[in-house]
Amino acid sequence: MARLFRESRRDSSHSSSSNGFLPPAAAAASSSSALPSPFPDLGVPLSAADLREAAYEVLVAASRTTGGKPLTYIPQSSAAAAAPASPASSASSASSASLQRSLTSAAASKMKKALGLRSSASSKGVGSPGSGGKAAGPPRRPATVGELMRVQMRVSEPADARIRRGLLRIAASQLGRRAESMVLPLEFLQQFKASDFPDPQEYEAWRSRNLKLLEAGLLLHPLVPLNKSDGSAQRLRQIIRGAYDRPLETGKNSESMQSLRTSVMSLAGRSHDGTSDGCHWADGFPLNLHLYQMLVEACFDNDEGTVVDEIDEVMELLKKTWVILGINEMLHNLCFTWALFNHFVMSGQVDIELLCAAENQLAEVAKDAKTTKDPNYCKVLSSTLSSIMGWTEKRLLAYHETFNTSNIESMQGIVSIGVSAARVLVEDISHEYRRRRKEETDVARSRVETYIRSSLRTAFAQRMEEADSKRSSRNPTPVLSILAKDIGDLAIKEKNLYSPILKTWHPLASGVAVATLHSCYGNELKQFVAGLTELTPDTVQVLKSADKLEKDLVNIAVEDSVDSDDGGKSLIREMPPYEAENAIANLVKVWVKERVDRLKGWVDRNLKQETWNPGANRENFAPSSVEMLRVIGETLDAFFELPIPMHPALLPDLTSGLDRSLQLYVSKAKSGCGTRNSFMPQLPPLTRCEVGSKLLFKKKEKPQNLQVRVSQNGTANGNDPLGLPQLCVRLNTLQYVRGELENLEKKIKTCLRNVESAQADITDGLDIKFELCQAACQEGIQQICETTAYKVTFYDLGHVLWDTLYVGDTATNRVEVLLRELDPVLETISGMVHNKVRNRAITALMKATFDGFLLVLLAGGPLRAFTRQDSQVIEDDFRALRDLYLADGDGLPEELVDKASSQVKNVLPLFRADSESLIERFKRMMVESNRSASKNRLPLPPTTGHWSPNEPNTVLRVLCYRSDETATKFLKKTYNLPKKI
Repeated sequence: MARLFRESRRDSSHSSSSNGFLPPAAAAASSSSALPSPFPDLGVPLSAADLREAAYEVLVAASRTTGGKPLTYIPQSSAAAAAPASPASSASSASSASLQRSLTSAAASKMKKALGLRSSASSKGVGSPGSGGKAAGPPRRPATVGELMRVQMRVSEPADARIRRGLLRIAASQLGRRAESMVLPLEFLQQFKASDFPDPQEYEAWRSRNLKLLEAGLLLHPLVPLNKSDGSAQRLRQIIRGAYDRPLETGKNSESMQSLRTSVMSLAGRSHDGTSDGCHWADGFPLNLHLYQMLVEACFDNDEGTVVDEIDEVMELLKKTWVILGINEMLHNLCFTWALFNHFVMSGQVDIELLCAAENQLAEVAKDAKTTKDPNYCKVLSSTLSSIMGWTEKRLLAYHETFNTSNIESMQGIVSIGVSAARVLVEDISHEYRRRRKEETDVARSRVETYIRSSLRTAFAQRMEEADSKRSSRNPTPVLSILAKDIGDLAIKEKNLYSPILKTWHPLASGVAVATLHSCYGNELKQFVAGLTELTPDTVQVLKSADKLEKDLVNIAVEDSVDSDDGGKSLIREMPPYEAENAIANLVKVWVKERVDRLKGWVDRNLKQETWNPGANRENFAPSSVEMLRVIGETLDAFFELPIPMHPALLPDLTSGLDRSLQLYVSKAKSGCGTRNSFMPQLPPLTRCEVGSKLLFKKKEKPQNLQVRVSQNGTANGNDPLGLPQLCVRLNTLQYVRGELENLEKKIKTCLRNVESAQADITDGLDIKFELCQAACQEGIQQICETTAYKVTFYDLGHVLWDTLYVGDTATNRVEVLLRELDPVLETISGMVHNKVRNRAITALMKATFDGFLLVLLAGGPLRAFTRQDSQVIEDDFRALRDLYLADGDGLPEELVDKASSQVKNVLPLFRADSESLIERFKRMMVESNRSASKNRLPLPPTTGHWSPNEPNTVLRVLCYRSDETATKFLKKTYNLPKKI
């Protein structure tokens, strides 16, 4: 229909006299274009002006034949001049047909009330529209409905006079004949000739219009379809074509006109039931709709586009044309709905009253659609509603672009009309819908959900572009962080502005909206996360923004679906978590792994270069340990500086990695030291003494010392990494690391209290322990203490134990030499070792020297022999050795010394016992421990190293070193032991 309206405005702008129509006063002021006509094209070049004049002719003819009195028309100018001078004339007009009804007030209209329209606040002045403010007098309104219709349809007074004159002539020649029994174009061709028009061009346009109307109404769109063999149709087609080549002579009863009348009346007289009670020339589809739509347009004020106050009277006139045009209530409702909606669009979508009226009228159309399946009606219904729905959906599918706070009031009506149109199209026209159960489809909810999702996706794409343009050197915020804030704002706007309207048709409007936004942002976030390789401030900012956005969106969805059937579960399922925290956690874990791996590499490199030099610092611990703890402290600082919201949750990963690194350092620090077994000597074979010999070995014979197993790292130079000072440094280093663990734990708790994500009581009950390192330090300190003690005893002082102590004459080579050698060792340990492990180191040395002393007595080799009288010397020497560690009360606690010396004290009484009792003791223990043994046949007891007076091997060894005949004969007889190795 837009084409028709545009043509009418274009035609009227050329000349008001050339076609008989007035120019539209508001054409230039129209704020928005009309919608395209939903009716099928006629296939004949009839302009909007042509159709409008033809529709006006039908209106005047229908009003004349139903009025009951002769039609007398008084032009506006004449009526205005004659009104004061001839009151009888006015009275005559008031009593004439309804077309002449007087318009004296703007009383409330029943139809306007029904449509939800308000009447004008005050009566308008009388005068013709379009006269403008330059007129000398005030604006004047038409005095009658007929005058109003003429003005509304933009028919000039001369053209109106000609139409009425023609109808009077027809009435005079065909008295009593009704308008529906006439073919008006034919009758007007019969009545008028060229001299009845001001100029030949207007006459030619008029004649051409009437011929086109006949062609459209009888040949192209007849009420009853034509047969191909219909002769009247072929003759009429030839006549019309010939008229274009040779003008048809009108205005007289010529042969050509008679031929035209015969063909026209033959075609117009056909009907569906075979009766010929009227003429059917304007009631074929869609010509009748095009003509009727021109009449409906008269219901709208030419200046303002609003429904005229006289709508009730105008509608009465329009109904008179129904019989001629083949219009019924359903077609009228459809045409009027279209006109209301179209004028709302042309108003620039600001006339909300028109929108409400269209909405109310559409409700009538929806009722009509359920009562008929007429194919022509369904066809025009489908095209009309499709056009309406197309316009509404173009705006609703992107309603964020269409509506804002200034025009939001129109959204309710537009959604309502769009949804109603869709419901009619689906429920009353769609064959697919009829084949399915109706309860399976909620058209309104489905359409509104489509609007929400489409508009939110469009709005999201726009926000995405805007966010990208906002990022600059002045605003380095990551795009997705900007976008997250914008989407959060958009969700709030959606919830507050649009969702209250859309909830009328979709109870979960807000939920659907935020679910759509969640999905859109989630797609962008997924691509972002997939490309991440490291943790950066921008990365964390984006993920934190995403996490906040998700929580806001989910909260809106939950609030919106509290009263839904499933409590919002379906919506929540539609919003799979972003897992932004997991993404951050994974990146932090990568960061932690990189730092821990770097630290482990540092440990490997630096410990290879560590010399354990005691002069490196005053505290006598390795510089590498200080550096390592510094690196660990920096790593912790860097971790707590990460702008992440879950430090407490990820802290165990970091502390575990640091714990393993510290454990590695401790393990490597002690790994090159060996163990106590590395320095324990291998015991020599058992021998018996050679009684009576004062010289146990010749001067040229080198003593057979015990063979000591020494670690390959042991060297004799001053840079020996296993020298006593170096071992003390290692011991101090482990103690330093162990002591610093507590400081690390305190540092972590302090940092936890200060981070943004921490709770007030975050450290309460938090157990931060470097358990692996603690255990490694404990074990390492013990190992190094023992290693140091046994190395000093069996390696560094081995020459004293094996080459001197009790070698040859027991009374001559006593323990004083060993004590002199131990003094500087004790001074070194006391001066270098940290006070918290000093006693442990000295205790380990004490135990090692006690073991060495006992080993000399029980496994010193054939160079040593003891008599019963030597037992006192041995006991005195051991007492002196004990006193060394007691240091007159300044040394180790006496209880500790007593505990360590208990083994030696238990064994020493064996050296005081006589050989016979020792032999009997030995035999008894062997028989008790070995069922197959007898006193005459004893197996050699195994060496366990657990020296005890109740252990057979210990007693046997005392006999081996007993310098008397009884012992040596027993050993010779029982085991055939040699006298020397």
